[in-house]
Amino acid sequence: MKIINKLVLKITNKRLIQIDFFKENPYEVQNKTLKELIGLGKATEFGVNHNFNLINGDYNNFVKNIPIRNYDELKPYIEIMMKGEKNVLWQDSVKWFAQSSGTTSDKSKFIPISKESMELCHFRGGKDVIIMNLNLFPDSKFLFGKTLGIGGSKKISNFNNELFFGDLSALLIDNMPIWINILRTPEKSVALMSEWEEKIDKMAKITSKTNVTNIAGVPSWTLVLMKKILEITGKSDISEIWPNLELFVHGGVSFIPYRNEFKKIISSPGMKYMETYNASEGFFGIQDDFSTDDMLLMLDYGIFYEFVPFENINDENPVAYPLESVELNKNYAMIITTNGGLWRYMIGDTVKFTSKNPYKIKITGRTKHYINAFGEELIIDNAEKALKIACEKTGALIKEYTAAPVFMNQNSTGAHEWLIEFSKKPENIILFTEILDTALKSLNSDYEAKRYKNLNLQMPIVNIAEEGVFYNWLKEKGKLGGQNKIPRLSNDRSYINELLKK
Repeated sequence: MKIINKLVLKITNKRLIQIDFFKENPYEVQNKTLKELIGLGKATEFGVNHNFNLINGDYNNFVKNIPIRNYDELKPYIEIMMKGEKNVLWQDSVKWFAQSSGTTSDKSKFIPISKESMELCHFRGGKDVIIMNLNLFPDSKFLFGKTLGIGGSKKISNFNNELFFGDLSALLIDNMPIWINILRTPEKSVALMSEWEEKIDKMAKITSKTNVTNIAGVPSWTLVLMKKILEITGKSDISEIWPNLELFVHGGVSFIPYRNEFKKIISSPGMKYMETYNASEGFFGIQDDFSTDDMLLMLDYGIFYEFVPFENINDENPVAYPLESVELNKNYAMIITTNGGLWRYMIGDTVKFTSKNPYKIKITGRTKHYINAFGEELIIDNAEKALKIACEKTGALIKEYTAAPVFMNQNSTGAHEWLIEFSKKPENIILFTEILDTALKSLNSDYEAKRYKNLNLQMPIVNIAEEGVFYNWLKEKGKLGGQNKIPRLSNDRSYINELLKK
């Protein structure tokens, strides 16, 4: 086993050298990426419209000629691409589009996936996960069993005979090299099923009889599958079913609310959890050190990065900063320019840098998923950490949650209302609420100021949700599985009002 792992590492040593290079030379690699992207985009419709011929790889000219955009602002170009037109946002034609959760004006977004972004970004990210894991753990059993891949709730469909769309995971599964498909489970026909409940049932029956050594997926849906497997096998521990399971590669949502639940049903002391930051728009980060919970920002995947301070994201023309100008422990909205044809695109995630040598990040939330009804600027990072503290001090375990503001009226000040589905309820919900409030004050000075003497914010209101409320809500909306997620924080009450009625 160790000999084979060493052989694989020897074959892939070139890649480890490349990773070390961008860690040591981040600005050189990013500047080269920008020049290459501008060169490849010159002849596109977007490139002509934005004077790419005048940019010449110069960052100031790049900023001057290309404004920061969101999906709705790029949508006219994407719609043309979806009709089969070539050289629109990216050179030549793009035949694959990743369908993801929509915007305020659309049910779905369709993110172009070029050949370059699929191979040099998404697939390279997946390969790097394997290489980094083997490099960290030379005795790993990773390659001596199957990878359980969970995703693809939207099957691949077609706009016409040549253009296709679906979940990113479904597109990747359909385009994976043969050698990768040999290492994964279940077979493609099951992995690409669109009816989620039937799919979970089939996946459970198939994979419970398979030697699974690693899992890749979103934590919430991975738990659903594992609990189904325990149900059909009559076992109480996943380690009894997959004794060689050693790694869960997760992303999509914070792992903090799920970690204890995973430990509860996977007792293996050698189990490891590796975070990745991948989305339809690109593969951005990999946890390369299991002693910390941040991720290495991957700088050679054909993506040029910029960052807008969180407090400026709603400015009419927000100023973005390249990598060399960022500060540690400051919240930024991430702006990406990619080899899939996304130019200065605000992806909607917020991050903070924990290190600049090399550049490492943590995801702190979403540009639109926060509560700032009273100037408290509560982000998901604050919420996750505070909930973790409340759970640790009360012995509770959280399955899902959402929160929203209660707005002021003539008779009362505002508050935050939480709806939490517990897998293990606290004995005293009042104590849980008090600890949550205290933790939020310690983590967020703006929240603490607004809570002063209840002048703006009262004590949080915590509601205990009935089992299955969030699952059934997603099911009603046709959003079971894949990358579909519960909206954690919202600045209005649309989500929580629907859920409270269940």
